[in-house]
Parts: sequence; C-alpha cells; structure tokens
Amino acid sequence: QLQLVESGGGLVQSGGSLRLSCAASGSRLDNYNVGWFRQAPGQEREGVSCISDAGGNTMYADSVKGRFTISRDNDKNMVYLQMNSLKPEDTAVYYCAAHYTFATWCTFTLSSIYKSWGQGTQVTVSS
Repeated sequence: QLQLVESGGGLVQSGGSLRLSCAASGSRLDNYNVGWFRQAPGQEREGVSCISDAGGNTMYADSVKGRFTISRDNDKNMVYLQMNSLKPEDTAVYYCAAHYTFATWCTFTLSSIYKSWGQGTQVTVSS
C-alpha cells in the first residue's frame, strides 16, 4: 500500500522560498500521478499543482503559476514542490496525494480521484 510523507514546511518571510518533499513508500510511484493540495484554516482544500507519472505533464493553480514548480524523481520515489516568492496567502497545510492511473495527463480539480494522502506539512508565510 502506497504511503506518502511530506516534509520541508516551515515559517518563512514573504518573498522567501521553501521546497516541499513528498516521499513515497510501499509502492513505486511510476504509475501514479501526484498532486499537491493545501488547506488554510477555515477554507476548503484546494489543488495547487500536479504532475503526471512520467513527469511529462504538469498543472498549476492560477494563484501559484510562475512561482511554484513541481517535479519528481521516480528513481528516488520522490515528488517536490519548489515554492518561490511566497506570499502570506500561501499559508496553509500542504498535502501530497497520489492517483494510480495510466493517463499521461494530470488534474487536481477532482481531488476525490486521489486515494493516497500524506499527513501534511505546515507552511506559514509572514508578512
């Protein structure tokens, strides 16, 4: 059974950077699309980015486009989210999730298709 563990969150000043990591165990990530989601206090969970199983397709929410970059290393069973130019509104708990699929494209608009979730890592951006 696939298990995911996020790391790399923390407190950073506005304009700073963080790199989140999502480590997979129990199964290879090769046939999984992986998404990053976030949830701020009192708000619904929202999709941030996703990457297809071979990394050939990525997708970003408009709010993070140009600032965040998703990548993966299937040899290491890892997915990353590089976050630059962070803003206070990026403050949230960030989750990675995996979706087993043979599709060559990914989506995060339907989070229910992601069956494996990590426990989340807190990102706090101070103004």
